[in-house]
Amino acid sequence: MRSARSAIVLGGSLAGMLAARALADFATVTVVERDTLPEGPGPRRGLPQAQHTHVLWSGGARAVEELLPGTAGLLRGRGAHYVPVPTDMVVLSPRGWFRRWEESHHTLLCSRELLDWTVRRQVLGHERVTVLENTTAGGLLGDATAVTGVRVRRTDGTEDRLAADLVLDATGRASRASSWLRDLGLPAPAERRIDPGLVYASRVFRAPAAVRALGRFPTVIVQADPRQAPGRGASLIMIEDGRWIVTLFGTRGGEPAEDGGAFMDFALEAPRHPVVGRLIADAEPLTEVTRTRSTANYRRYYERMRRWPEGFAVLGDALAAYNPSYGHGMSTAAQSAVALRNTVGRRGWDTPGLARHVQRAVAGPVDAAWILAVGQDVLYPGATEHGPTLRDKVASAYVNRLLHTATGNGWVARRITDVTSLERPASVLGDPRLSLAALRGPRRPKLDGPPLTREEMAAAGLSASSVTASD
Repeated sequence: MRSARSAIVLGGSLAGMLAARALADFATVTVVERDTLPEGPGPRRGLPQAQHTHVLWSGGARAVEELLPGTAGLLRGRGAHYVPVPTDMVVLSPRGWFRRWEESHHTLLCSRELLDWTVRRQVLGHERVTVLENTTAGGLLGDATAVTGVRVRRTDGTEDRLAADLVLDATGRASRASSWLRDLGLPAPAERRIDPGLVYASRVFRAPAAVRALGRFPTVIVQADPRQAPGRGASLIMIEDGRWIVTLFGTRGGEPAEDGGAFMDFALEAPRHPVVGRLIADAEPLTEVTRTRSTANYRRYYERMRRWPEGFAVLGDALAAYNPSYGHGMSTAAQSAVALRNTVGRRGWDTPGLARHVQRAVAGPVDAAWILAVGQDVLYPGATEHGPTLRDKVASAYVNRLLHTATGNGWVARRITDVTSLERPASVLGDPRLSLAALRGPRRPKLDGPPLTREEMAAAGLSASSVTASD
């Protein structure tokens, strides 16, 4: 390790902060952030998606813990919820209700503001990490063989050239890495975009007093069914301070509205089951409705480029982004940061081609999330220019059969959650034993309605008849 080594991370959101911590073991790190970062767990102008549902799956939570030991404890101490999966999840899949099997994985649930602030405090407390706020990256320094730094512009109009041994782009969906590379004389990467036209609408509610007294409530998700376009769904998660975040979503022709009354109407009438709408029917809204259309899946294959400059890499949403209803963006960013740290540590800072090794390593964790997201979304009309390929259709049919089997087979359900939790790669779904189980189908009959317990229904003010199969 040479203390003279330096790195620049573009973007101070979760992916950027975790990448900065990953590099702080090897270099001094400067985070370049275009916004003013809030001192507490508050909103940030450049992160409008923070108002929507966010999930940190156990695969991502373990990665965060590797980089910042004790983070899970800090989050839970501030009100975040540890939710055993699938034990405390009530999920209507495209093929039916999942049972609440014994715990195999978990999620950490809290507001995005609390998660970002908790991570940011720890990272910026490191002696080798500093941040330049209100500063925007304008392009890369160097040439097609090596990136040597970045041009930046501050809000007061002043410009500067910052030199670094490694520049990481973690600027999210707005990333300009492709055009920056073209400016250096390199071709644009191959890219795939799958956009089902999903619109997200979210609102925060105060959970009923009995739920707050209970101190927990299962995650409730009504997934869209791509066989029934437009796809419509809803989710409800419990976060800190006794609040529920409710997110409604719909694809082209089935988008939720931003009006509060229309929000409730959609929750009760549009998804395949009205359980989320009934849960919030008497809950107190704490915010207005927030909508977003920035939900398309895209994957930029930088790791496949035949020429790649030294000193540059891309990760987080700048590399791949997914339909947010699957909740995989934060977890893959955390796993990519661990892959970054491990690659630099294993190969050494002065290894020729280190940046290419890093790019390939950080791309690895996105594969499972990509397969899961596009396996369903590719089937929606208009999601791709030419429609789903034969490979897409075969993969989707197989996943659909697995979901059907998982409604009544705990072993299959666990294998699926191995992947959805990002604790195992998507390749495990090719296990011949899993394929055979899928052929045999579920061992138990379908559930008639959402598997809420009597205690949960009583706390939420629901009767058994309000969530029956007649809906």
